[in-house]
Amino acid sequence: MTSRERVNLALQHKEADRIPLDVGATTVTGMHVTSVYLLRQALGLDPPGTPVRVMEPLLMLGEIKPDLMAALGIDVVKLSGRTTSFGYELKDWKEWRTFDGTPVLVPGGFNTTPEPDGDLLMYPCADRFAPPSARMPKGGFYFDAIIRQPPIDEDNLCPEQNLEEFSVLSDDEQEHFQREAERLYQKTDKAIILSMGGLGFGDVGRIPGPGLKYPQGIRDLEEWYMSLSFRRDFIYKVFEAQTQIDLASLKKLHDAVGERVAAIYWSGADFGSQNATIVSPKTYRELFFPFHKQVNEWIHQHTSWKTFIHSCGSVWTLIDDFIAAGFDILNPLQTSAANMDPCELKKRFGGRITFWGGGVDTQQTLPFGTPDEVRKQVRERLEQFGPGGRFIFSAIHNIQALVPVANLLAMFETLRDYGRYPL
Repeated sequence: MTSRERVNLALQHKEADRIPLDVGATTVTGMHVTSVYLLRQALGLDPPGTPVRVMEPLLMLGEIKPDLMAALGIDVVKLSGRTTSFGYELKDWKEWRTFDGTPVLVPGGFNTTPEPDGDLLMYPCADRFAPPSARMPKGGFYFDAIIRQPPIDEDNLCPEQNLEEFSVLSDDEQEHFQREAERLYQKTDKAIILSMGGLGFGDVGRIPGPGLKYPQGIRDLEEWYMSLSFRRDFIYKVFEAQTQIDLASLKKLHDAVGERVAAIYWSGADFGSQNATIVSPKTYRELFFPFHKQVNEWIHQHTSWKTFIHSCGSVWTLIDDFIAAGFDILNPLQTSAANMDPCELKKRFGGRITFWGGGVDTQQTLPFGTPDEVRKQVRERLEQFGPGGRFIFSAIHNIQALVPVANLLAMFETLRDYGRYPL
């Protein structure tokens, strides 16, 4: 069975020959570049010191190349745009080293300057004359967005200020997606997922505007979440206008890639925290649901793609609404959060939505457990989520930095040994 057939069966709620695996097909199922480097070294794929490309500088996600996909049995491949969260393109690669000494390649626009305390500043659109938009603390592994909230003039606040980063897919970008979709479909047997999380409403990674030189509107995260209550009319107008941009882009995307794509990851806003939802079910239903439903209905009416929603945290009370809004796939199944017991998730929702993630806990078990503890949890997740299909194995969100390579190998080996049907 090919990877494409395997994933398509899972999305049809059927059992394939084995549980499909995703590492790196989206910006929420990837792996930190340092962990990619260590894994490649452990598998003998590179000579020591061979750098790994950083494909998303904000999260410092490493490239999952075809040889690593083959070694691990990965079934899904990413189709995405050419621009990073900071607004510069993935080209003109140059050498760089992380704070822990990992050799990497970064895009030419990866222009950082050091602070006196050793922190690194990153600039939007590679422009050092603009105010920096992100900071990597000394010794850190990721960039944190810098909040550059201008004073809010309530009388002159307009939705267009929070739409600056959204635009209809350009003809040049459309040609890129067409070329890449054809290449991936013809040259690989992998299922293709459109990684378009930036189309979503209220994604906290985009609200601060890391790729904008001078962001306007509501850009402070605390201010944004408060606005969901006391500036609801304003947020609703932002979402209304964004929907029209999204639908126009989706039409151009479909014209470019056709039915070569198995699924589209388009909503990356987090609705859950460790202990509860961030927004109430009422707020979700009134403010987000109408637009989620409108976009999903367009996709289902005009394409064969399945739709993928990402939300961390405790979202048990929202999953019925996600399903009603038309989402086919839920990620990442944060089973360490409150009320997210895997057996209960499978029992309550497993027949109505595909679980993409939940394979191992990336907060505790994978980085801090023993290889045996990793094996035990992975096997439990296979037994809990796997029966009947409807499950693509991936870690709970991105695989982080500093994960012992023995634990990474234990995760993949357990999936290989115990992930075959019948379980």
